[in-house]
Amino acid sequence: MINRIVLVVILVPLAIILIALAVANRTLVAFTLDPFNPGNPALTTEMPLFFLIFGALAIGLIIGSLVTWIRQGRYRRQARQKALEAQAAREAVMRQHPQGTALARTGA
Repeated sequence: MINRIVLVVILVPLAIILIALAVANRTLVAFTLDPFNPGNPALTTEMPLFFLIFGALAIGLIIGSLVTWIRQGRYRRQARQKALEAQAAREAVMRQHPQGTALARTGA
């Protein structure tokens, strides 16, 4: 249900905006990788402007995601260590209280 709401409220309007952006910016622009000789045909290509816009958005999304993932590495490492400590504590409790022995419940 929540997936359907997200789809209708966020993704459909976003898709409409992106399609409108692509239609409005379909003129060809020169994209060159040589800043000193922009007319160099070996390093210049013509493409629709929306390709450049969407490409820049995609590259920014990938770089931002990668930086976030790298910065959160220490928290993932801490979570793994805490999970190992919790498992070791569970095993220690199980060794102290074998399966056949039930622990007494208080407040019943």
